[in-house]
Amino acid sequence: MAKEPSSIDVRRKAGWLPEQEDLESWLDRHRQRVADLGEQLTLHPAVARLEELVEHDPVLKMYAERMVAEAPRGKEYGQRPVESWPELLRMMSEVLNRAPEFGESIAATPLAAVLDWPSGTTAGFAFFRDARVNAALKDVLNAWCAFLDSPDSRYVLNDSPSGWLSDQARETLGMDDFEHDPEREHWGFTSWNDFFTRRLKEGARPVASPKDDKVVVSACESTPYGITMNVQRRDRFWIKTQPYSLDDMLAHDESVGQFVGGTVYQAYLSANNYHRWHSPVAGTVVRAFVQPGTYYSEADSELENATEPTNSQAYLAHVATRAIILIQADDPVLGLVAVVQIGMVEVSSCRIARHVKRGYHLDKGEELGHFQFGGSTYCLVFEPGAIRDFALDATPQPHDPQAPLKRVNTHLAVAASRR
Repeated sequence: MAKEPSSIDVRRKAGWLPEQEDLESWLDRHRQRVADLGEQLTLHPAVARLEELVEHDPVLKMYAERMVAEAPRGKEYGQRPVESWPELLRMMSEVLNRAPEFGESIAATPLAAVLDWPSGTTAGFAFFRDARVNAALKDVLNAWCAFLDSPDSRYVLNDSPSGWLSDQARETLGMDDFEHDPEREHWGFTSWNDFFTRRLKEGARPVASPKDDKVVVSACESTPYGITMNVQRRDRFWIKTQPYSLDDMLAHDESVGQFVGGTVYQAYLSANNYHRWHSPVAGTVVRAFVQPGTYYSEADSELENATEPTNSQAYLAHVATRAIILIQADDPVLGLVAVVQIGMVEVSSCRIARHVKRGYHLDKGEELGHFQFGGSTYCLVFEPGAIRDFALDATPQPHDPQAPLKRVNTHLAVAASRR
């Protein structure tokens, strides 16, 4: 029987985490690796700072201990994947010295794998919403990103079965579409992050109707997740249906009033997809900024799902770290368009391109920025009456585990003739 949309875990569907059995197997291997290191493993300084924060605050300490001890409703494990808060810290610390490997049974986002179980508990919901915890997690993720930016992280760029240059990986990633040099060591990539933010070859993703300003194109290589009309200025985004709340999503920007009653299109990126963002319209940049937020927070309204972790994509659009880019479209009917690039778990380095500043005119399909490491989710927000219709392949297919990918720069929607 097909699952209801609210019970589909996008992190597994998009390949950021493997299926439950494989996830438990990966956690067992990682836990054993940490145990075997014994005293040789000392906490990374960033993880040690998180430990210090928690140890000096009785409420955070309570949450940390409880989220490890609580068995989350709706998840079943053969055994407890983490036995204690100190063990969880050691498992986090070991991740920071490793680059993700390729493979269906391997966690593409290993920190998310380690934290998947505790973050889905009642105590975990509170712990991962705390501003101090998120500031400490930002330091942890920056430290890992520094490693993934270094040449040392290239060891997984090889042709072994778990390497990103294997035949299977090449086919999965569609590497023929990307700039690389098979004759050079590591195909010419200088780091893991350099590989993961690889660029498309010229002409690999042509822009649909480049001269027609009424045609809106897909801003990311992504799978359609939802289309919601008549969105409100303020709504309870934390409830089970996760309605969009424009004021919260757009960080109380002065433009919010222009979008009330409008439309939100949301899609998510796979861990194996292209990770750069492109402008959905031709137009002029009004504002572009990164809004700090959470990293591992989940919607507790989804806790009762029977066998899957929470499915929090719309919720994350309001609370996660995100890049917000406001574009005044050349087409007057489209008006103002908001592009919201949303970080998820460790995929939270939202890098806006340097040229994307107030007053800069964008061509349709021009690059806007990228996620550093991995897949995530994004929203396009349109004014009321701006969109005539969406392309058929932009329609979300929540019951289809093999839902088709919406290529970047392809036809997404058409503006109305007038409002």
